[in-house]
Amino acid sequence: MTNPVLAEDLRYLRSKQDGDAFTGQTIVITGFAGFLGYYFCQYLLTLDIRRLILLDNFCLRKPDWVAALASDARVDVRAFDIVRDEYTGADLAAANYVVHMASIASPTFYRQHPIATFEANVLGLRTLLEFYRDSSCLKGLLFFSSSEIYGEPSLLFVPTDEDFPGEVSCTGPRACYDESKRIGETLCYIYAQTYGMPIGVARPFNNYGPGMSLDDRRLPADFAKAVLSGQNIIIHSDGRPTRTYCYVADALDGYLRILTAGNYDYYNIGMDFPMLTVSEMAELYCAVAQELYGYNGTIEYQPSDDPEYLVDNPKRRGPSITKARILLGYEPQIRPVDGIRRYLRFLHSEQELP
Repeated sequence: MTNPVLAEDLRYLRSKQDGDAFTGQTIVITGFAGFLGYYFCQYLLTLDIRRLILLDNFCLRKPDWVAALASDARVDVRAFDIVRDEYTGADLAAANYVVHMASIASPTFYRQHPIATFEANVLGLRTLLEFYRDSSCLKGLLFFSSSEIYGEPSLLFVPTDEDFPGEVSCTGPRACYDESKRIGETLCYIYAQTYGMPIGVARPFNNYGPGMSLDDRRLPADFAKAVLSGQNIIIHSDGRPTRTYCYVADALDGYLRILTAGNYDYYNIGMDFPMLTVSEMAELYCAVAQELYGYNGTIEYQPSDDPEYLVDNPKRRGPSITKARILLGYEPQIRPVDGIRRYLRFLHSEQELP
């Protein structure tokens, strides 16, 4: 039985999407076992697709929902190392759409696995591009980059548009992720220019919602874990860094639009307002949890035990999405208070409690 929040989200997404683009198509997703992969799979399986081939090495975990996916006759789940395993078989070669999201995205975990993170975004991507570069079946290939490629823009460049070149450190605890995403974008540009490949690049800005595990260790999951367990929210900064936050249903709408565009380009995908401090986001979680479940916790400020927790962590992050609005018709609509409410209701329904 589909979670009621997820069912509501999927109806919302179908209202914004032309699902006919995927009718009878074969889709390959690398790194599907993460947060966004969950949502991609749930949406695509509501459509009349031919085949969904899902590749992951399950280096962090193999979620329970993977087994449920595998019961669908259209789904092929494979334990696959995109850096070291070879792409073989007519079914992979015949893919119409390919989504490359195989990379650790949570700072806590990519700092624990820096080499694997770098390899997935560079070596794994290169192997994938080589395999599909001469494909006559391929209609779209989507590479997941990151808003982290912009680094720490000055106030003059916030909101940040796609032409901002970035202020990123090539050394330090976050460099394995930030710089590998930048190199990945360069690879996409080269292959699109050289071989005419229909590559789209997405730069996500702070997605959250169903599919994000309570153990993800990013802010939305940490705050959800605290309020659902009746604990105080702990902030490991002064609470002043600012972000915009994009609910996953709106984010996926943008990613699907890039995937089906059929040409090379790169886009910010996220919400452009409101810009919230970490403290303001915590206050929203407290208010929504109080409304839903009578939560009465408070917000605490404590230094992290991790000395590198805040190193190279941008103080401001917010996108300009004008390009996606104009060229893709992208228009996110779910505001943070509503997105938080949906996320908490989903987690509560799934009983994913600590």
